[in-house]
Amino acid sequence: MTSFEYSAGAFVYRMEKGTVLFLLLKKPNGAYDLPKGHIEKGETAEVAAKREIREESGLGVEFVPGFVATTKYFFRREEKMIVKQVKYFISEVADGGVTISHEHIGYEWQPHAQARKKLKFKNIVKILDRVAAYIDKYSSISDINRRYAAIPKRSGWELSTRFVPGEGSLDGQVMIIGQAPGAEEDKLGRPFVGRSGKLLDSVLRKTGMKRHDMYITNVVQFFPPGNRMPSQAEVKECLPFLMEQVKVIEPAGVILLGNLAAASLLGVEGSEKNHGSVVNSDGKVYMVTIHPSAVVRFKSKYDIMLSDFKKFKAVIDKGSRKRARH
Repeated sequence: MTSFEYSAGAFVYRMEKGTVLFLLLKKPNGAYDLPKGHIEKGETAEVAAKREIREESGLGVEFVPGFVATTKYFFRREEKMIVKQVKYFISEVADGGVTISHEHIGYEWQPHAQARKKLKFKNIVKILDRVAAYIDKYSSISDINRRYAAIPKRSGWELSTRFVPGEGSLDGQVMIIGQAPGAEEDKLGRPFVGRSGKLLDSVLRKTGMKRHDMYITNVVQFFPPGNRMPSQAEVKECLPFLMEQVKVIEPAGVILLGNLAAASLLGVEGSEKNHGSVVNSDGKVYMVTIHPSAVVRFKSKYDIMLSDFKKFKAVIDKGSRKRARH
Protein backbone atom coordinates (compact mmCIF):
# COMPACT_ATOMS: atom_id res chain seq x y z
CA MET A 1 0.00 0.00 0.00
CA THR A 2 1.26 3.48 -0.92
CA SER A 3 0.48 6.64 1.01
CA PHE A 4 1.24 10.24 0.05
CA GLU A 5 2.42 12.94 2.45
CA TYR A 6 3.11 16.63 1.85
CA SER A 7 5.58 18.87 3.65
CA ALA A 8 7.05 22.34 3.25
CA GLY A 9 10.20 24.07 4.40
CA ALA A 10 12.82 26.61 3.43
CA PHE A 11 16.46 27.36 2.86
CA VAL A 12 16.91 30.04 5.51
CA TYR A 13 19.98 32.23 5.05
CA ARG A 14 21.64 35.35 6.39
CA MET A 15 24.49 37.52 5.18
CA GLU A 16 27.69 37.83 7.18
CA LYS A 17 30.42 40.09 5.80
CA GLY A 18 29.19 39.48 2.26
CA THR A 19 28.96 35.69 2.64
CA VAL A 20 25.69 33.76 2.43
CA LEU A 21 25.24 31.43 5.40
CA PHE A 22 22.57 28.72 5.45
CA LEU A 23 20.77 27.50 8.55
CA LEU A 24 21.22 23.77 9.20
CA LEU A 25 19.42 22.00 12.05
CA LYS A 26 21.10 19.04 13.72
CA LYS A 27 18.99 15.96 14.45
CA PRO A 28 19.51 13.60 17.42
CA ASN A 29 21.10 11.05 15.06
CA GLY A 30 23.74 13.62 14.06
CA ALA A 31 22.36 14.29 10.56
CA TYR A 32 21.69 17.82 9.34
CA ASP A 33 18.44 19.02 7.84
CA LEU A 34 16.52 22.16 6.87
CA PRO A 35 13.53 23.62 8.70
CA LYS A 36 10.54 21.74 7.32
CA GLY A 37 7.44 19.84 8.36
CA HIS A 38 4.04 18.45 7.51
CA ILE A 39 1.43 20.62 5.78
CA GLU A 40 -1.58 20.61 8.07
CA LYS A 41 -5.16 20.51 6.85
CA GLY A 42 -6.25 23.92 5.58
CA GLU A 43 -2.68 25.22 5.23
CA THR A 44 -0.93 26.30 2.06
CA ALA A 45 2.66 25.23 1.58
CA GLU A 46 3.79 28.80 2.33
CA VAL A 47 1.85 28.98 5.60
CA ALA A 48 3.09 25.54 6.67
CA ALA A 49 6.71 26.42 5.89
CA LYS A 50 6.56 29.64 7.93
CA ARG A 51 4.95 27.82 10.86
CA GLU A 52 7.56 25.06 10.79
CA ILE A 53 10.43 27.55 10.63
CA ARG A 54 9.01 29.42 13.60
CA GLU A 55 8.48 26.21 15.61
CA GLU A 56 11.88 24.69 14.78
CA SER A 57 14.09 27.80 14.91
CA GLY A 58 12.10 30.58 16.56
CA LEU A 59 12.57 32.73 13.47
CA GLY A 60 9.80 34.72 11.80
CA VAL A 61 10.39 34.86 8.06
CA GLU A 62 9.19 36.20 4.75
CA PHE A 63 10.06 34.41 1.53
CA VAL A 64 12.26 35.63 -1.31
CA PRO A 65 9.76 36.09 -4.18
CA GLY A 66 9.68 33.92 -7.25
CA PHE A 67 11.30 30.74 -5.96
CA VAL A 68 9.82 27.37 -5.11
CA ALA A 69 11.40 23.95 -5.58
CA THR A 70 9.70 20.59 -5.17
CA THR A 71 11.31 17.26 -4.43
CA LYS A 72 10.02 13.73 -3.75
CA TYR A 73 11.44 10.81 -1.87
CA PHE A 74 10.25 7.39 -0.74
CA PHE A 75 10.49 5.46 2.51
CA ARG A 76 8.73 2.65 4.37
CA ARG A 77 6.70 3.03 7.52
CA GLU A 78 5.77 -0.40 8.82
CA GLU A 79 4.05 -2.08 5.84
CA LYS A 80 3.36 1.14 3.92
CA MET A 81 5.37 2.76 1.17
CA ILE A 82 5.32 6.53 1.84
CA VAL A 83 5.78 9.02 -1.01
CA LYS A 84 6.79 12.34 0.53
CA GLN A 85 6.61 15.56 -1.50
CA VAL A 86 8.33 18.62 -0.07
CA LYS A 87 8.11 22.21 -1.30
CA TYR A 88 11.04 24.46 -0.44
CA PHE A 89 11.16 28.25 -0.36
CA ILE A 90 13.97 30.74 0.37
CA SER A 91 14.04 33.16 3.27
CA GLU A 92 16.60 35.76 4.32
CA VAL A 93 16.85 36.71 7.99
CA ALA A 94 18.88 39.44 9.63
CA ASP A 95 19.37 37.80 13.03
CA GLY A 96 21.46 34.66 13.44
CA GLY A 97 20.00 33.83 16.84
CA VAL A 98 18.05 30.56 16.71
CA THR A 99 15.88 28.85 19.31
CA ILE A 100 15.67 25.18 18.41
CA SER A 101 12.78 22.86 19.19
CA HIS A 102 12.88 19.52 20.99
CA GLU A 103 13.23 17.81 17.58
CA HIS A 104 16.83 18.99 17.20
CA ILE A 105 19.98 19.09 19.31
CA GLY A 106 21.75 22.01 17.68
CA TYR A 107 22.14 24.28 14.68
CA GLU A 108 24.85 25.77 12.48
CA TRP A 109 25.14 28.61 9.98
CA GLN A 110 27.24 27.31 7.09
CA PRO A 111 28.40 28.74 3.74
CA HIS A 112 27.30 27.04 0.55
CA ALA A 113 30.32 24.75 0.18
CA GLN A 114 30.15 23.47 3.76
CA ALA A 115 26.36 23.11 3.67
CA ARG A 116 26.73 20.88 0.61
CA LYS A 117 28.98 18.53 2.59
CA LYS A 118 26.71 18.37 5.62
CA LEU A 119 23.39 17.78 3.85
CA LYS A 120 22.95 14.07 3.23
CA PHE A 121 20.64 13.73 0.24
CA LYS A 122 21.69 14.50 -3.33
CA ASN A 123 18.32 15.96 -4.31
CA ILE A 124 18.55 18.51 -1.47
CA VAL A 125 22.14 19.40 -2.42
CA LYS A 126 20.99 19.94 -6.00
CA ILE A 127 18.28 22.34 -4.82
CA LEU A 128 20.83 24.06 -2.55
CA ASP A 129 22.95 24.81 -5.62
CA ARG A 130 19.90 26.34 -7.32
CA VAL A 131 19.14 28.35 -4.20
CA ALA A 132 22.69 29.74 -4.00
CA ALA A 133 22.51 30.87 -7.64
CA TYR A 134 19.04 32.33 -7.08
CA ILE A 135 20.22 34.34 -4.07
CA ASP A 136 22.99 35.85 -6.24
CA LYS A 137 20.41 36.86 -8.82
CA TYR A 138 18.05 38.21 -6.18
CA SER A 139 20.84 40.35 -4.71
CA SER A 140 21.73 41.71 -8.16
CA ILE A 141 18.13 42.45 -9.14
CA SER A 142 17.52 44.15 -5.78
CA ASP A 143 20.52 46.42 -6.38
CA ILE A 144 19.37 47.25 -9.92
CA ASN A 145 15.84 48.01 -8.71
CA ARG A 146 17.13 50.22 -5.92
CA ARG A 147 19.05 52.34 -8.42
CA TYR A 148 16.19 52.27 -10.94
CA ALA A 149 13.65 53.38 -8.31
CA ALA A 150 15.80 56.42 -7.51
CA ILE A 151 15.40 57.96 -10.99
CA PRO A 152 12.44 60.22 -10.03
CA LYS A 153 14.73 62.13 -7.65
CA ARG A 154 16.32 63.67 -10.71
CA SER A 155 15.01 67.01 -12.00
CA GLY A 156 12.45 67.16 -14.79
CA TRP A 157 10.89 63.75 -14.08
CA GLU A 158 7.32 63.60 -15.43
CA LEU A 159 6.37 59.97 -14.89
CA SER A 160 4.89 58.55 -11.70
CA THR A 161 7.32 58.38 -8.79
CA ARG A 162 6.13 54.90 -7.84
CA PHE A 163 8.46 52.22 -9.14
CA VAL A 164 6.71 49.11 -10.49
CA PRO A 165 9.36 46.36 -10.60
CA GLY A 166 9.09 43.14 -12.53
CA GLU A 167 7.95 40.00 -10.77
CA GLY A 168 8.23 36.25 -11.11
CA SER A 169 10.97 33.67 -11.26
CA LEU A 170 14.54 34.92 -11.57
CA ASP A 171 15.69 31.56 -12.92
CA GLY A 172 12.80 30.98 -15.32
CA GLN A 173 13.38 30.38 -19.01
CA VAL A 174 11.09 33.18 -20.17
CA MET A 175 10.83 36.94 -19.78
CA ILE A 176 7.81 38.93 -20.92
CA ILE A 177 8.45 42.62 -21.53
CA GLY A 178 5.76 45.21 -22.14
CA GLN A 179 5.69 48.98 -22.51
CA ALA A 180 4.99 50.57 -19.10
CA PRO A 181 2.70 50.10 -16.09
CA GLY A 182 -0.90 51.31 -16.30
CA ALA A 183 -2.94 53.06 -13.62
CA GLU A 184 -3.86 49.84 -11.82
CA GLU A 185 -0.23 48.67 -11.86
CA ASP A 186 0.86 52.05 -10.47
CA LYS A 187 -1.71 51.72 -7.69
CA LEU A 188 -0.72 48.17 -6.69
CA GLY A 189 2.99 48.32 -7.50
CA ARG A 190 2.85 45.17 -9.63
CA PRO A 191 3.14 44.67 -13.43
CA PHE A 192 0.24 43.43 -15.57
CA VAL A 193 -2.49 43.23 -12.94
CA GLY A 194 -5.11 45.38 -14.70
CA ARG A 195 -7.26 44.52 -17.71
CA SER A 196 -4.23 43.86 -19.90
CA GLY A 197 -2.77 41.63 -17.21
CA LYS A 198 -5.94 39.56 -16.94
CA LEU A 199 -5.93 39.09 -20.70
CA LEU A 200 -2.27 38.10 -20.62
CA ASP A 201 -3.06 35.55 -17.89
CA SER A 202 -5.79 34.09 -20.09
CA VAL A 203 -3.38 33.66 -23.00
CA LEU A 204 -0.78 32.04 -20.74
CA ARG A 205 -3.33 29.55 -19.37
CA LYS A 206 -4.47 28.56 -22.84
CA THR A 207 -0.87 28.17 -23.96
CA GLY A 208 0.04 25.99 -21.00
CA MET A 209 2.55 28.52 -19.71
CA LYS A 210 2.64 29.47 -16.02
CA ARG A 211 3.04 33.07 -14.96
CA HIS A 212 4.99 32.19 -11.80
CA ASP A 213 7.58 30.34 -13.91
CA MET A 214 8.57 33.46 -15.84
CA TYR A 215 9.64 37.04 -15.17
CA ILE A 216 7.25 39.78 -16.29
CA THR A 217 8.18 43.44 -16.54
CA ASN A 218 8.18 46.55 -18.76
CA VAL A 219 10.70 48.66 -20.66
CA VAL A 220 9.70 51.70 -18.56
CA GLN A 221 8.83 50.69 -15.00
CA PHE A 222 7.01 53.90 -14.01
CA PHE A 223 3.45 54.87 -14.98
CA PRO A 224 3.21 57.57 -17.70
CA PRO A 225 0.41 59.96 -16.53
CA GLY A 226 -2.67 59.72 -18.72
CA ASN A 227 -1.32 56.38 -19.92
CA ARG A 228 0.62 58.18 -22.62
CA MET A 229 3.47 56.63 -24.55
CA PRO A 230 6.82 57.12 -22.77
CA SER A 231 9.00 59.66 -24.51
CA GLN A 232 12.23 58.68 -26.22
CA ALA A 233 14.14 60.50 -23.49
CA GLU A 234 12.33 58.48 -20.82
CA VAL A 235 12.98 55.22 -22.64
CA LYS A 236 16.65 56.15 -23.00
CA GLU A 237 16.84 56.77 -19.23
CA CYS A 238 15.11 53.50 -18.30
CA LEU A 239 16.36 51.03 -20.91
CA PRO A 240 19.84 50.46 -19.42
CA PHE A 241 18.24 49.23 -16.20
CA LEU A 242 16.05 46.78 -18.11
CA MET A 243 19.06 45.46 -19.99
CA GLU A 244 20.84 44.89 -16.67
CA GLN A 245 17.82 42.92 -15.48
CA VAL A 246 17.81 40.79 -18.63
CA LYS A 247 21.52 40.08 -18.18
CA VAL A 248 20.98 38.88 -14.59
CA ILE A 249 17.96 36.70 -15.35
CA GLU A 250 19.47 35.19 -18.52
CA PRO A 251 16.22 33.89 -20.02
CA ALA A 252 16.24 31.45 -22.91
CA GLY A 253 13.40 33.38 -24.54
CA VAL A 254 11.87 36.86 -24.40
CA ILE A 255 8.36 37.84 -25.50
CA LEU A 256 8.12 41.48 -26.55
CA LEU A 257 4.63 42.94 -26.14
CA GLY A 258 3.86 45.88 -28.41
CA ASN A 259 5.70 48.50 -30.42
CA LEU A 260 7.85 50.03 -27.70
CA ALA A 261 9.30 46.74 -26.47
CA ALA A 262 9.95 45.49 -30.02
CA ALA A 263 11.65 48.74 -31.04
CA SER A 264 13.65 49.15 -27.82
CA LEU A 265 15.13 45.64 -27.69
CA LEU A 266 15.24 44.59 -31.35
CA GLY A 267 14.86 47.76 -33.37
CA VAL A 268 11.73 46.23 -34.95
CA GLU A 269 9.16 48.84 -35.93
CA GLY A 270 5.52 47.76 -35.82
CA SER A 271 4.49 44.87 -33.60
CA GLU A 272 1.28 44.17 -35.53
CA LYS A 273 2.86 43.77 -38.94
CA ASN A 274 5.76 41.82 -37.42
CA HIS A 275 3.78 39.77 -34.90
CA GLY A 276 4.96 36.18 -34.56
CA SER A 277 8.46 37.10 -35.77
CA VAL A 278 11.13 35.05 -34.00
CA VAL A 279 14.64 36.45 -33.77
CA ASN A 280 17.73 34.75 -32.31
CA SER A 281 20.01 37.31 -30.73
CA ASP A 282 22.59 37.26 -27.92
CA GLY A 283 21.89 33.58 -27.30
CA LYS A 284 18.21 34.23 -26.70
CA VAL A 285 15.02 33.70 -28.68
CA TYR A 286 12.96 36.87 -29.04
CA MET A 287 9.40 36.95 -30.30
CA VAL A 288 7.38 40.02 -31.21
CA THR A 289 3.65 40.11 -30.60
CA ILE A 290 0.89 42.63 -30.06
CA HIS A 291 0.33 44.24 -26.68
CA PRO A 292 -2.56 42.89 -24.55
CA SER A 293 -4.01 46.43 -24.34
CA ALA A 294 -4.62 46.29 -28.10
CA VAL A 295 -6.52 43.03 -27.62
CA VAL A 296 -8.56 44.59 -24.81
CA ARG A 297 -9.69 47.24 -27.31
CA PHE A 298 -10.11 44.89 -30.27
CA LYS A 299 -11.23 41.41 -29.18
CA SER A 300 -10.70 40.04 -32.69
CA LYS A 301 -6.94 40.19 -32.10
CA TYR A 302 -7.06 37.66 -29.26
CA ASP A 303 -6.50 34.66 -31.54
CA ILE A 304 -3.50 36.40 -33.13
CA MET A 305 -1.83 36.86 -29.78
CA LEU A 306 -2.71 33.33 -28.66
CA SER A 307 -1.24 31.87 -31.86
CA ASP A 308 1.99 33.85 -31.34
CA PHE A 309 2.35 32.56 -27.78
CA LYS A 310 1.79 28.97 -28.90
CA LYS A 311 4.46 29.40 -31.56
CA PHE A 312 6.88 30.82 -28.99
CA LYS A 313 6.22 27.97 -26.55
CA ALA A 314 6.93 25.39 -29.26
CA VAL A 315 10.27 27.06 -30.02
CA ILE A 316 11.25 27.24 -26.33
CA ASP A 317 10.20 23.66 -25.65
CA LYS A 318 12.25 22.46 -28.60
CA GLY A 319 15.29 24.36 -27.29
CA SER A 320 14.79 22.85 -23.82
CA ARG A 321 14.78 19.34 -25.23
CA LYS A 322 18.00 20.04 -27.14
CA ARG A 323 19.72 21.37 -24.01
CA ALA A 324 18.54 18.36 -22.02
CA ARG A 325 20.11 15.96 -24.55
CA HIS A 326 23.43 17.75 -24.28
